[in-house]
Amino acid sequence: MSQAELAGDGLSASYISLLEAGKRAPSADVLAQLARRLGCEPSDLSGALAEISVNEFQVELSYAEMALNNGDADASFEAYRTLQQKVSCADRPEVWYKAEYGMARALEHGGRLEEAVARFESLHAASQDRPDLVPRLPTVIALCRCYRELGDLSHAIEVAEATLAELEKLRLGPTVVGIELLSTLVGVYMERGDMHRAAYLATQAIEQAGTVTDSRALGAAYWNASVVMHRNGNTADALTLIEKALAIYAEGEDQRALARLRNAYAMLLLQSETAQPELARDVLDQSLTSLREVGSSVDVAYGLSALAQVELRLGNAEVAIDHAEQALELLGTDHRLQSARNHLVLAAARLALGDRESAKDAYERGALMLEASEANRQAAFAWAELAEILKLCGEDERAVWAYRQSMRCMGHRETFLTGQKLTSRT
Repeated sequence: MSQAELAGDGLSASYISLLEAGKRAPSADVLAQLARRLGCEPSDLSGALAEISVNEFQVELSYAEMALNNGDADASFEAYRTLQQKVSCADRPEVWYKAEYGMARALEHGGRLEEAVARFESLHAASQDRPDLVPRLPTVIALCRCYRELGDLSHAIEVAEATLAELEKLRLGPTVVGIELLSTLVGVYMERGDMHRAAYLATQAIEQAGTVTDSRALGAAYWNASVVMHRNGNTADALTLIEKALAIYAEGEDQRALARLRNAYAMLLLQSETAQPELARDVLDQSLTSLREVGSSVDVAYGLSALAQVELRLGNAEVAIDHAEQALELLGTDHRLQSARNHLVLAAARLALGDRESAKDAYERGALMLEASEANRQAAFAWAELAEILKLCGEDERAVWAYRQSMRCMGHRETFLTGQKLTSRT
C-alpha cells in the first residue's frame, strides 16, 4: 500500500510521511481512519504492543536473574540466550546487552571461565562506546575474578589497575562498585604474593567504605583486609575483621556471599595460633548446606577444599582425600589456582597415610600449577614441602633440586659461584 492509498480522501500522502517519520502525533480520529484502512485495531498503531513487549522482556530478564541467584547457572544461561535471540543489537540494544551480560555471569557462575572471559572481554570493549548500556566497573570486576581463577594473575592486575587509574583521573570520589573493585584487586595481589600492595589497597578500601552508606562495601573491605592480615601473620586482628564482615553479611539477603565468607572464616579458625578445627568443621558444614542450595558447583568445590584441610588437621586423612578429589572433579580444568591447592592437600593427606610416591607426585604437580599461575610465594612453600619429602625418602639430590625451585620462586637466582662446581687445590 502506498502512502497515498493509506491517506485516502481525508488525509494527504505528505501527512502520512510525517507520521511514519515520527514528526507528527496522530489524533484518535486519525488512528481510527488508518486502522480501518489497514484492517487492524487502533491500539496496534499506538504503541501498546511495544509496551507489552517491553514488559515481556523484563519478565524474561527477571526469570533468568532469579535462576542465577538460585544457583542454576545452566537454566539462567539458556533463559538469557533465548531472550537475546528474540531481539537484535541494532533494534533493542538495551535488551541485547543485558542478555549478553547475563550469559557471561551465568558462564562464570557455572565454572566455564574461558567462555565467560570471551564474553566479558567483548562487553569490556563495548563499554568504551556504550557506557549507558554496558556496566563498565562490574564487567571489569568480573574479568578480574575470572582471570584470577584461571591463574592469569598478571592480566587480572593489568585490567583492574588500568580501570582504577581511569577512576582517579575522573575524581568521582568513592563509590560502592569502586570499593568492590579495590577489594577484588586485593585478593589478586595476595595470590601473587605482593603483600605490600595488597595491604595498601585493603587500607584504602576500608577508608573509602567508611565514607559511603552501603554496608556491603564495608563488609567486603573487612573481608579482604582480614585475609591480608592473616597472610602477614596477624591472625588475631584478622579474626576481628572477618567477624565484623560476618555480622554485616548476616543482616543482608545474599546467602551465597555469606556462605563463602563462612568458608574464609573457617580457614582462619583452622590456621590461627589457637587452632579450632572442630569449630571450623561446624562452620563449613553450615556453609556447604547453604552453597548446595544457592551456590554453584565451584562454590561447593571451594567448601569441600576447605573441609579437606580441616579433616586433615583432625587426623582423618582418608576423608580429606575424598573431599579433595570431589573438589577437583567439580573444579574441572579451568580453575587452575584452586586445583593446585587441592593437589597440595592430597599430597599432605597421602603422606600422612605413608604413600610417599603419590605425595611426591601431588606436591610437584601442585607446585608447578601454582608457579604457572604466578602464585610464586605459594609455589615456593610447595616446593619446600616436596624437598622435605624427598629428603625423608633418601633422594638427597632431588631434595636439593626442589629446595632450589623454592628459592627461585622466592626471587633468588643462582650467582656465578653457586652455578659452578668448586674444586679444591691439593
